[in-house]
Amino acid sequence: MIERYSLPEMRGLWSTEARIKKMLEVELAWLEKLAPSRKIPARQVSELRKIIKGGPLAAKVRKKEEKSAHDVVAMLQVVSEALEGKAPKVVQYLHFGLTSSDVLDTALAMQLIDANRLLVEAWKPVAKRLKALARKHKKTWMVGRTHGVHAEPIPFGLKMAGWYAEAQRNIKRLERAGREIAFGNLSGAVGTCAHFPPSFEASVLRKLGLKAEPVSTQVVPRDRYAEYFQMIALSAAAIERFATEIRHLQRTEVREAEEPFGSGQKGSSAMPHKRNPVLCENLCGLARVIRGHTVPMLENVALWHERDISHSSVERVTLPDATELLHFMLHRFARVLDGLSVFPKNMMRNLESSHGLVFSQRVLLTLIDKGLGRMRAYDIVQRNAMETWRTGVPFKETLAADKDFMREMGRGELERLFDLSHYGKSVPKVMQRAGVL
Repeated sequence: MIERYSLPEMRGLWSTEARIKKMLEVELAWLEKLAPSRKIPARQVSELRKIIKGGPLAAKVRKKEEKSAHDVVAMLQVVSEALEGKAPKVVQYLHFGLTSSDVLDTALAMQLIDANRLLVEAWKPVAKRLKALARKHKKTWMVGRTHGVHAEPIPFGLKMAGWYAEAQRNIKRLERAGREIAFGNLSGAVGTCAHFPPSFEASVLRKLGLKAEPVSTQVVPRDRYAEYFQMIALSAAAIERFATEIRHLQRTEVREAEEPFGSGQKGSSAMPHKRNPVLCENLCGLARVIRGHTVPMLENVALWHERDISHSSVERVTLPDATELLHFMLHRFARVLDGLSVFPKNMMRNLESSHGLVFSQRVLLTLIDKGLGRMRAYDIVQRNAMETWRTGVPFKETLAADKDFMREMGRGELERLFDLSHYGKSVPKVMQRAGVL
């Protein structure tokens, strides 16, 4: 991923250097387990440990790979040459009984666990900010919209509570998915554990913080990674949903909320007045990129026989890109929430702009409670609502002038039907259920 859309902490996990070092950690754990039976001196094993902790290897491995056309073989060549004369037993038994996929898939699982930990941690401040906004605006009234059209009143805090609940679901999804990708394989060619028993494999993997894939076929089955990727895509979709809402609320004719706009920021090269929701637009675009990678990850599930490497080129793009992008998105959205401007007066102005039509359902239900059939009551309320749409006369006045309606309703009762507090009666319970109160 380009630097513009990635942060150093996550980017570092996916560097070629980091990948090689993870692969060598797998080789080291295997050698440590092998050492007693093959009489490999501890001091020689420690030489491999020094290489892992030492300087960069990527350039040397890349040069070897130009000739071997095999990254694992190239890595083994570089390490073997570095250990020649220092650790002959390590050179002899390096990669003994393993196949490339053992090292690649186990190292990949370790990388994914580290990346997933960063994603979970990046979600938490977002959730914290959403919770604070929900509490702060639990009585900030605005109009709820369906199809983009005024529906019924809601507190802005309730909207934030819904976002908080979704954030919590995504944290749990990633945590759960993180457990499902914590599997490695050291079962050798075609996954038979022919040269070392499953207990040997399990012991090494345990040391690396992983479980053994029950049946690896030589590679970890790709349904694990496909499932994990869906969780990443769902997290991105959540951020996209939140960002889309802010973009709508920032429209000039709405202006109920606005993403942060810095003092030196420029909205347009041509129009100095512009305050565009570029952060949120950017987040929506990045979610599309992540979503676009989901199909290749699903297509990776079907490999030939016990393995092929058609999945490899896909994963070298999709997994780093998606985790880096989501990590970036979460940090950027936390910034949006930190500087989010909320305009309660505009919210109330917009709520009142439909002349009381948002109270139509309460009027309908009251008529039904008074004994009118639903369709009869609906017809009375709807014709008056349409009159208000047409003329702009307040809905309350339109109803008061309707003889059919007033035959069922007293004037004082009509006034009470337009009481905003009615819509807030259950909000504390709903927000409590969401975990924000």
